[in-house]
Order: sequence, then structure tokens, then C-alpha cells
Amino acid sequence: MSAAPAPPVSEPAWSLSRSAIWLWVTEGIVGTLVYGVIVTVAVLLVPASVGGPVPVLRWLLPVLVGVHAVVAIGIRPWIRYRVHRWEVTAETVHTLTGWLTRTWTLVPVARIQTVDVTRGVLQQLYGLASVAVLTASSQGTVRVPHLEVAVAERVAEDLARRAEQVRDEAT
Repeated sequence: MSAAPAPPVSEPAWSLSRSAIWLWVTEGIVGTLVYGVIVTVAVLLVPASVGGPVPVLRWLLPVLVGVHAVVAIGIRPWIRYRVHRWEVTAETVHTLTGWLTRTWTLVPVARIQTVDVTRGVLQQLYGLASVAVLTASSQGTVRVPHLEVAVAERVAEDLARRAEQVRDEAT
């Protein structure tokens, strides 16, 4: 008699904070501005008379910066918000990330060694924080980015408490 197969793992239940969209939009704007300045300086400093590919690059590079702006500001933040998910259950922390390459990570609570909450400069601006769950695994850390600060703190405290309980029960 064989045991019943384990039920499939469902998609993580929670999305990131909606403020993550605006953080990613801001990152897209900053990146586009940096590329725009670099391209502008290149177009102004390199004379068109140089020849070779320079005349083509003088119009192609600004077009590429414009395409980057549309993708980085108008498309990527919304797709990232839709595809990044996370959940903490009684036994595991699992995340689903990536919009081109999907990465599904499950970490048993019993494997958790450290739980960190970090807040970058832009995260502070938007009231967000990231939770990092560190294990002894070769894969290392599972990150749940861009949660509201209060949610991140509650998740981190809960995971640290439960991981400690599991360690106490094992000894």
C-alpha cells in the first residue's frame, strides 16, 4: 500500500506592497536619466564627422534610451508587481519571483538561521522594507522585498520566534 501523493504546492498567496510599483518607477526614472545624460554627453562630444558607426549611433542611442524609458518606467514595474509573490505558512516561507525566469523558493522554518529587515533609501521614501531569511543552504538567502514596514517587522518577528521554537524542540 503506497502513501497518497503530497498535494501540489500552491502559488504564494501575497503580493508585494503596491508602493513597490512606485519604487520601481522611480528606479526606472533614475536609470533613464543616467543613460540619458551619458548618451547626451556622447552625442555632444563626439563629432558626427568621425565616420564609421558614429552617425548611426548619434540617432540610435537616444532611441534606445527612449525604449529603455518606456520599458523601465511604463511596463516593468507593473509586470514585476504581478509576478512577485510571497507567503509564510506554519512550515515554510516561499517566494515566487522573476518575470522572465521564474524562481520558486521554499524554505522550511526549521532551516532558518537568521531573519533580517532592511530598508534602502528609496524603500524608506516609500515606507517599505525587505525581509531576508538566511539559511545554511548553498542558496543562502530568500528575500521578500518591498513589504510595508509594519508587515515586514511582524513577519520577521514571527519567523524568528518560530525558528527559535523549532531549534528548542530539536535539542
